[in-house]
Amino acid sequence: MANDIAPLSLILGALEAAGEPTRLRLLALLAEAEITVSELVAILGQSQPRISRHLKLLSEAGLIDRHREGAWAFFHLAQSGAVAGLARDVLRRIDPSDPQFVSDRSRLAEVRRTRAEQAARYFAEQADDWNRIRSLHVPEEQLEAAIRDIVGKQEIRSVLDLGTGTGRMLELLAARAERAVGVDLSTAMLAVARAGIDKAGFRNVQLRQGDIYALPVERDSYDLVLIHLVLHYLDDPLRALREAARTMRPGGRLIVVDFAPHTLEFLRTEHAHRRLGFSREEIEQMMRETGLENVSYRSLTPRTRDPEKLTVSLWVARDPRIISDLVPTTVSIA
Repeated sequence: MANDIAPLSLILGALEAAGEPTRLRLLALLAEAEITVSELVAILGQSQPRISRHLKLLSEAGLIDRHREGAWAFFHLAQSGAVAGLARDVLRRIDPSDPQFVSDRSRLAEVRRTRAEQAARYFAEQADDWNRIRSLHVPEEQLEAAIRDIVGKQEIRSVLDLGTGTGRMLELLAARAERAVGVDLSTAMLAVARAGIDKAGFRNVQLRQGDIYALPVERDSYDLVLIHLVLHYLDDPLRALREAARTMRPGGRLIVVDFAPHTLEFLRTEHAHRRLGFSREEIEQMMRETGLENVSYRSLTPRTRDPEKLTVSLWVARDPRIISDLVPTTVSIA
Protein backbone atom coordinates (compact mmCIF):
# COMPACT_ATOMS: atom_id res chain seq x y z
CA MET A 1 0.00 0.00 0.00
CA ALA A 2 1.12 3.59 -0.58
CA ASN A 3 1.38 4.25 3.16
CA ASP A 4 3.96 1.46 3.45
CA ILE A 5 6.31 3.00 0.88
CA ALA A 6 9.37 4.80 2.28
CA PRO A 7 12.65 6.18 0.91
CA LEU A 8 15.47 3.69 0.59
CA SER A 9 17.54 5.52 3.20
CA LEU A 10 14.78 5.13 5.83
CA ILE A 11 14.34 1.43 5.04
CA LEU A 12 18.09 0.79 5.30
CA GLY A 13 18.28 2.74 8.56
CA ALA A 14 15.37 0.80 10.05
CA LEU A 15 16.80 -2.55 8.99
CA GLU A 16 20.18 -1.64 10.43
CA ALA A 17 18.59 -0.59 13.70
CA ALA A 18 16.49 -3.75 13.95
CA GLY A 19 19.29 -6.06 12.83
CA GLU A 20 20.94 -6.51 16.24
CA PRO A 21 19.94 -9.20 18.78
CA THR A 22 19.10 -6.96 21.75
CA ARG A 23 17.25 -4.42 19.62
CA LEU A 24 15.23 -7.17 17.94
CA ARG A 25 14.29 -8.50 21.40
CA LEU A 26 13.29 -4.97 22.40
CA LEU A 27 11.04 -4.65 19.35
CA ALA A 28 9.37 -7.96 20.20
CA LEU A 29 8.71 -6.83 23.78
CA LEU A 30 7.45 -3.39 22.75
CA ALA A 31 5.02 -5.03 20.33
CA GLU A 32 3.43 -6.67 23.38
CA ALA A 33 3.05 -3.69 25.72
CA GLU A 34 4.15 -0.19 26.68
CA ILE A 35 7.24 -0.66 28.86
CA THR A 36 9.56 1.60 30.86
CA VAL A 37 13.36 1.56 30.71
CA SER A 38 13.63 0.12 34.22
CA GLU A 39 11.23 -2.68 33.30
CA LEU A 40 13.23 -3.44 30.15
CA VAL A 41 16.41 -3.53 32.23
CA ALA A 42 14.80 -6.11 34.53
CA ILE A 43 13.51 -8.20 31.62
CA LEU A 44 16.70 -8.25 29.54
CA GLY A 45 19.20 -8.22 32.42
CA GLN A 46 21.32 -5.50 30.82
CA SER A 47 22.47 -2.15 32.15
CA GLN A 48 20.29 0.95 31.96
CA PRO A 49 22.77 2.91 29.77
CA ARG A 50 22.97 0.01 27.31
CA ILE A 51 19.20 -0.35 27.08
CA SER A 52 18.78 3.42 26.72
CA ARG A 53 21.28 3.50 23.87
CA HIS A 54 19.44 0.73 22.01
CA LEU A 55 16.11 2.50 22.53
CA LYS A 56 17.57 5.75 21.21
CA LEU A 57 18.71 4.02 18.00
CA LEU A 58 15.32 2.36 17.50
CA SER A 59 13.53 5.64 18.12
CA GLU A 60 15.73 7.55 15.69
CA ALA A 61 15.01 4.87 13.07
CA GLY A 62 11.27 5.42 13.50
CA LEU A 63 10.60 1.90 14.80
CA ILE A 64 9.44 2.82 18.32
CA ASP A 65 7.71 5.73 20.01
CA ARG A 66 8.31 7.25 23.45
CA HIS A 67 6.02 9.22 25.75
CA ARG A 68 6.41 10.59 29.25
CA GLU A 69 4.13 9.82 32.16
CA GLY A 70 5.20 11.87 35.17
CA ALA A 71 8.80 10.94 35.94
CA TRP A 72 8.61 7.80 33.79
CA ALA A 73 9.05 7.28 30.06
CA PHE A 74 7.16 4.51 28.28
CA PHE A 75 8.21 2.96 24.98
CA HIS A 76 6.12 1.02 22.48
CA LEU A 77 6.25 -0.14 18.88
CA ALA A 78 5.59 2.72 16.47
CA GLN A 79 2.00 2.92 15.27
CA SER A 80 2.56 5.36 12.44
CA GLY A 81 5.34 6.69 10.26
CA ALA A 82 7.14 5.66 7.10
CA VAL A 83 8.68 2.47 8.55
CA ALA A 84 6.20 1.65 11.34
CA GLY A 85 4.95 -1.45 9.54
CA LEU A 86 8.46 -2.80 8.92
CA ALA A 87 9.03 -3.92 12.51
CA ARG A 88 5.68 -5.72 12.58
CA ASP A 89 6.52 -7.50 9.32
CA VAL A 90 9.85 -8.67 10.73
CA LEU A 91 8.35 -9.80 14.04
CA ARG A 92 5.65 -11.83 12.30
CA ARG A 93 8.37 -13.95 10.74
CA ILE A 94 10.06 -14.90 14.02
CA ASP A 95 9.27 -18.32 15.48
CA PRO A 96 7.26 -17.57 18.66
CA SER A 97 8.71 -20.69 20.30
CA ASP A 98 12.28 -19.40 20.05
CA PRO A 99 13.77 -19.96 23.56
CA GLN A 100 15.09 -16.39 23.88
CA PHE A 101 11.76 -14.83 23.01
CA VAL A 102 9.87 -17.27 25.24
CA SER A 103 12.15 -16.28 28.14
CA ASP A 104 11.63 -12.57 27.45
CA ARG A 105 7.84 -12.98 27.36
CA SER A 106 7.99 -14.86 30.67
CA ARG A 107 9.86 -11.99 32.32
CA LEU A 108 7.41 -9.52 30.77
CA ALA A 109 4.60 -11.51 32.37
CA GLU A 110 6.33 -11.04 35.76
CA VAL A 111 6.49 -7.29 35.15
CA ARG A 112 2.79 -7.26 34.31
CA ARG A 113 1.97 -9.19 37.49
CA THR A 114 3.86 -6.59 39.52
CA ARG A 115 1.93 -3.80 37.79
CA ALA A 116 -1.35 -5.57 38.51
CA GLU A 117 -0.49 -5.96 42.20
CA GLN A 118 0.40 -2.27 42.53
CA ALA A 119 -2.79 -1.23 40.74
CA ALA A 120 -4.89 -3.54 42.90
CA ARG A 121 -3.48 -1.97 46.06
CA TYR A 122 -4.30 1.53 44.83
CA PHE A 123 -7.77 0.55 43.68
CA ALA A 124 -8.50 -1.18 46.99
CA GLU A 125 -7.80 2.11 48.76
CA GLN A 126 -10.25 3.92 46.48
CA ALA A 127 -12.85 1.16 46.22
CA ASP A 128 -15.33 2.57 48.74
CA ASP A 129 -15.55 5.91 46.93
CA TRP A 130 -15.79 4.28 43.50
CA ASN A 131 -18.46 1.82 44.60
CA ARG A 132 -20.53 4.52 46.27
CA ILE A 133 -20.63 6.68 43.15
CA ARG A 134 -21.32 3.72 40.86
CA SER A 135 -24.25 2.74 43.06
CA LEU A 136 -25.88 6.12 42.42
CA HIS A 137 -26.69 5.50 38.76
CA VAL A 138 -27.92 2.74 36.49
CA PRO A 139 -25.88 -0.49 36.45
CA GLU A 140 -22.61 -0.36 34.54
CA GLU A 141 -23.82 -3.15 32.28
CA GLN A 142 -26.79 -1.06 31.15
CA LEU A 143 -24.62 1.99 30.50
CA GLU A 144 -22.02 -0.01 28.57
CA ALA A 145 -24.75 -1.64 26.48
CA ALA A 146 -26.01 1.84 25.56
CA ILE A 147 -22.51 2.91 24.53
CA ARG A 148 -22.04 -0.23 22.40
CA ASP A 149 -25.41 0.45 20.77
CA ILE A 150 -24.38 4.02 19.93
CA VAL A 151 -21.06 2.90 18.51
CA GLY A 152 -22.85 0.32 16.38
CA LYS A 153 -21.09 -1.75 13.75
CA GLN A 154 -19.51 1.17 11.94
CA GLU A 155 -15.82 0.65 11.16
CA ILE A 156 -13.49 2.34 13.65
CA ARG A 157 -9.85 3.01 12.86
CA SER A 158 -8.94 4.88 16.02
CA VAL A 159 -10.57 5.52 19.41
CA LEU A 160 -9.63 8.22 21.92
CA ASP A 161 -10.86 8.01 25.53
CA LEU A 162 -10.43 11.25 27.48
CA GLY A 163 -10.15 10.95 31.24
CA THR A 164 -9.77 7.22 30.78
CA GLY A 165 -9.55 6.48 34.52
CA THR A 166 -9.54 2.71 34.97
CA GLY A 167 -9.45 2.23 31.19
CA ARG A 168 -12.80 0.47 31.12
CA MET A 169 -13.97 2.25 27.97
CA LEU A 170 -10.79 1.16 26.21
CA GLU A 171 -11.42 -2.43 27.24
CA LEU A 172 -14.98 -2.10 25.94
CA LEU A 173 -14.05 -0.75 22.51
CA ALA A 174 -10.41 -1.63 21.74
CA ALA A 175 -11.35 -4.88 20.02
CA ARG A 176 -13.39 -2.85 17.51
CA ALA A 177 -10.55 -0.49 16.57
CA GLU A 178 -7.18 -0.67 14.89
CA ARG A 179 -5.82 1.68 17.55
CA ALA A 180 -7.09 2.94 20.90
CA VAL A 181 -5.58 5.71 23.05
CA GLY A 182 -6.50 6.68 26.60
CA VAL A 183 -5.50 9.98 28.23
CA ASP A 184 -5.60 10.77 31.94
CA LEU A 185 -3.90 13.30 34.19
CA SER A 186 -3.42 10.83 37.05
CA THR A 187 -0.45 8.48 36.88
CA ALA A 188 -2.09 6.35 39.58
CA MET A 189 -5.19 5.84 37.45
CA LEU A 190 -3.06 5.15 34.39
CA ALA A 191 -1.35 2.40 36.36
CA VAL A 192 -4.77 0.88 37.09
CA ALA A 193 -5.73 1.19 33.41
CA ARG A 194 -2.45 -0.33 32.25
CA ALA A 195 -2.94 -3.34 34.51
CA GLY A 196 -6.43 -3.87 33.08
CA ILE A 197 -5.21 -3.55 29.49
CA ASP A 198 -2.40 -6.02 30.21
CA LYS A 199 -4.87 -8.49 31.69
CA ALA A 200 -7.19 -8.15 28.71
CA GLY A 201 -4.26 -8.76 26.35
CA PHE A 202 -4.78 -5.78 24.05
CA ARG A 203 -1.78 -4.80 21.94
CA ASN A 204 -3.40 -1.90 20.12
CA VAL A 205 -3.95 0.28 23.19
CA GLN A 206 -1.71 3.16 24.27
CA LEU A 207 -2.00 5.25 27.43
CA ARG A 208 -0.90 8.86 27.80
CA GLN A 209 -0.58 11.18 30.74
CA GLY A 210 -1.94 14.55 29.77
CA ASP A 211 -4.20 17.50 30.43
CA ILE A 212 -7.67 17.29 28.88
CA TYR A 213 -7.29 20.99 27.98
CA ALA A 214 -4.03 20.36 26.07
CA LEU A 215 -4.17 16.80 24.79
CA PRO A 216 -0.90 15.02 23.93
CA VAL A 217 -2.37 13.48 20.76
CA GLU A 218 -2.58 14.27 17.06
CA ARG A 219 -5.29 16.49 15.62
CA ASP A 220 -7.74 15.27 12.93
CA SER A 221 -6.91 11.65 13.80
CA TYR A 222 -9.73 9.87 15.67
CA ASP A 223 -12.95 8.34 14.36
CA LEU A 224 -14.46 8.01 17.82
CA VAL A 225 -13.78 10.17 20.90
CA LEU A 226 -15.31 9.48 24.31
CA ILE A 227 -15.63 11.66 27.38
CA HIS A 228 -17.14 9.30 29.93
CA LEU A 229 -18.24 10.75 33.30
CA VAL A 230 -15.51 13.38 33.22
CA LEU A 231 -17.00 16.79 32.39
CA HIS A 232 -18.53 17.23 35.84
CA TYR A 233 -15.00 17.41 37.32
CA LEU A 234 -13.96 20.31 35.08
CA ASP A 235 -14.00 24.07 35.58
CA ASP A 236 -14.36 24.65 31.84
CA PRO A 237 -16.27 21.84 30.07
CA LEU A 238 -16.57 23.85 26.84
CA ARG A 239 -12.81 24.19 26.60
CA ALA A 240 -12.45 20.42 27.01
CA LEU A 241 -15.00 19.81 24.26
CA ARG A 242 -13.16 22.20 21.94
CA GLU A 243 -9.95 20.28 22.54
CA ALA A 244 -11.74 16.96 21.94
CA ALA A 245 -13.16 18.28 18.66
CA ARG A 246 -9.65 19.21 17.54
CA THR A 247 -8.65 15.52 17.63
CA MET A 248 -11.55 14.24 15.50
CA ARG A 249 -11.31 13.14 11.89
CA PRO A 250 -13.79 14.62 9.42
CA GLY A 251 -17.01 12.70 10.02
CA GLY A 252 -15.75 11.45 13.38
CA ARG A 253 -18.06 11.09 16.37
CA LEU A 254 -17.88 12.39 19.92
CA ILE A 255 -19.77 10.59 22.70
CA VAL A 256 -20.24 12.46 25.96
CA VAL A 257 -21.57 10.56 28.97
CA ASP A 258 -22.43 12.49 32.12
CA PHE A 259 -25.05 13.04 34.78
CA ALA A 260 -28.28 14.91 34.22
CA PRO A 261 -28.83 17.86 36.60
CA HIS A 262 -29.16 16.76 40.23
CA THR A 263 -28.90 18.15 43.77
CA LEU A 264 -26.44 15.78 45.47
CA GLU A 265 -24.16 18.39 47.04
CA PHE A 266 -21.99 15.75 48.74
CA LEU A 267 -20.57 14.89 45.32
CA ARG A 268 -19.21 18.43 45.17
CA THR A 269 -17.85 18.53 48.72
CA GLU A 270 -16.61 14.95 49.05
CA HIS A 271 -15.77 13.89 45.50
CA ALA A 272 -14.60 17.10 43.80
CA HIS A 273 -17.48 17.33 41.34
CA ARG A 274 -17.43 20.88 39.98
CA ARG A 275 -20.79 20.56 38.26
CA LEU A 276 -23.95 18.84 39.50
CA GLY A 277 -24.84 17.44 36.11
CA PHE A 278 -25.73 18.97 32.73
CA SER A 279 -28.99 19.53 30.93
CA ARG A 280 -29.51 18.21 27.42
CA GLU A 281 -29.63 21.75 26.02
CA GLU A 282 -26.44 22.81 27.81
CA ILE A 283 -24.24 20.13 26.27
CA GLU A 284 -25.89 20.43 22.85
CA GLN A 285 -25.17 24.17 22.88
CA MET A 286 -21.54 23.49 23.78
CA MET A 287 -21.32 20.99 20.92
CA ARG A 288 -22.59 23.63 18.50
CA GLU A 289 -20.07 26.15 19.82
CA THR A 290 -17.24 23.71 19.06
CA GLY A 291 -18.46 23.39 15.47
CA LEU A 292 -19.91 19.88 15.89
CA GLU A 293 -23.33 18.68 14.79
CA ASN A 294 -25.59 17.13 17.41
CA VAL A 295 -26.68 13.67 16.29
CA SER A 296 -28.56 12.06 19.16
CA TYR A 297 -29.36 12.13 22.83
CA ARG A 298 -30.64 9.55 25.27
CA SER A 299 -30.98 9.24 29.02
CA LEU A 300 -30.78 6.26 31.35
CA THR A 301 -33.04 6.76 34.34
CA PRO A 302 -32.86 4.58 37.46
CA ARG A 303 -35.95 2.41 37.94
CA THR A 304 -36.32 3.56 41.54
CA ARG A 305 -37.74 6.96 42.51
CA ASP A 306 -35.00 7.41 45.11
CA PRO A 307 -33.95 11.12 44.88
CA GLU A 308 -30.32 10.09 45.39
CA LYS A 309 -30.28 7.99 42.23
CA LEU A 310 -28.83 9.78 39.23
CA THR A 311 -29.91 9.85 35.60
CA VAL A 312 -27.09 9.36 33.12
CA SER A 313 -27.26 11.20 29.78
CA LEU A 314 -25.49 10.30 26.54
CA TRP A 315 -24.90 12.88 23.82
CA VAL A 316 -23.53 12.10 20.35
CA ALA A 317 -22.12 14.70 17.97
CA ARG A 318 -20.18 14.47 14.73
CA ASP A 319 -17.57 16.48 12.91
CA PRO A 320 -19.40 17.91 9.86
CA ARG A 321 -16.28 18.17 7.73
CA ILE A 322 -15.53 15.83 4.85
CA ILE A 323 -12.06 14.56 3.97
CA SER A 324 -11.62 17.11 1.18
CA ASP A 325 -11.87 19.88 3.77
CA LEU A 326 -8.37 18.94 4.92
CA VAL A 327 -6.84 19.24 1.45
CA PRO A 328 -5.34 22.70 0.85
CA THR A 329 -6.86 24.57 -2.03
CA THR A 330 -4.41 25.53 -4.75
CA VAL A 331 -4.80 29.11 -5.90
CA SER A 332 -3.38 30.02 -9.28
CA ILE A 333 -2.43 33.59 -10.02
CA ALA A 334 -2.55 34.67 -13.64
